[in-house]
Amino acid sequence: MLIDVHAHLFTPRMLKRHDFWGPFMKTKGLTVGHFSLGTTQPSKAKDDDEAEANLLARMTHEARRKLMAERGVDKLVLSTPSHAFMYWAGEFGNEYAKICNDELSAFCAEDPEHFAFWAHANLADPAAAVREIDRAVTRLGAKGLCVGGANFNGLEAHSEALFPVWEKLESLDVPVMVHGFNQSIYWGEKHTDDKFETTSIVGDCVDETLFFWYLINGGALDAFPKLKTYITHAGGMAVFQLGRLNDLNRVMAPDSRNQRPLADYLPNFYFDLDVHAPGLRRGVVEVVGVDNLVYGTNFGGAYDHGDLTAGLGLSDAEREKIRSGNALRLLKLDAREPAAA
Repeated sequence: MLIDVHAHLFTPRMLKRHDFWGPFMKTKGLTVGHFSLGTTQPSKAKDDDEAEANLLARMTHEARRKLMAERGVDKLVLSTPSHAFMYWAGEFGNEYAKICNDELSAFCAEDPEHFAFWAHANLADPAAAVREIDRAVTRLGAKGLCVGGANFNGLEAHSEALFPVWEKLESLDVPVMVHGFNQSIYWGEKHTDDKFETTSIVGDCVDETLFFWYLINGGALDAFPKLKTYITHAGGMAVFQLGRLNDLNRVMAPDSRNQRPLADYLPNFYFDLDVHAPGLRRGVVEVVGVDNLVYGTNFGGAYDHGDLTAGLGLSDAEREKIRSGNALRLLKLDAREPAAA
């Protein structure tokens, strides 16, 4: 069985919900406020209507199941695309979280054998986020919460204002999924200063590393020791720089509040193998261990490089843990093989 826990979804009702923030799919790319993704790429559509239709055509149940069958994926866990987290959009951020959860839940309810979802919440408003997380998990069936990495409109993972969010997730026994996003969305009309799409291509990994660093340094895992976090893209840079982070946390971060060495918190974290070289994947396996790895590819997006667990010297039992067993346990998913698509 193969479960991909990193896949994004837009439904028609998740687009064009706000006159300014959208989000919109245009010929110049996905557009949120002043920001447009990939603005230097050539247009792939003759007008905005065609651009939106092309996007949504890839998001249907049928299109997803077809690509899943081609890649041998049995189940997808879907989340709101990171460019549309709306932490920066004021009260609309709360409204949009409810829209996303209603839409993701309805999409999955049509085919629960093949689809599950991560909740969305507006962490810029922690009190509203707690209410929405509870609704999404207890009433809509969300398996956890997908968040950005470094910046929730000024709040960060170490901010004590966010502790009620971590407390709610721990009490519900559901994990956090961390996915960085384009910090240039905050820049308004100056977002064009983000040369080479750096805040996405490099910044996502930086955001994810900062979440790891901030959550531990801020003492959140001492306050909520059962909180579990899955960080996409093999943890950003956290796994690859674990030794440096561990050593310097003790000697160069005097304001840190963690009560144990940084590396001791590693069992609270899960990572995927979404790095584009088998040698790097082998390193992640060696450092993290197979019990804390899941399978995530940004399904249908940037990654298409074959089986992430192939060529790593893993046993069949170890591969099965990464491909499905750990996700079944972490997200409390149904262990039954879905019927053929």
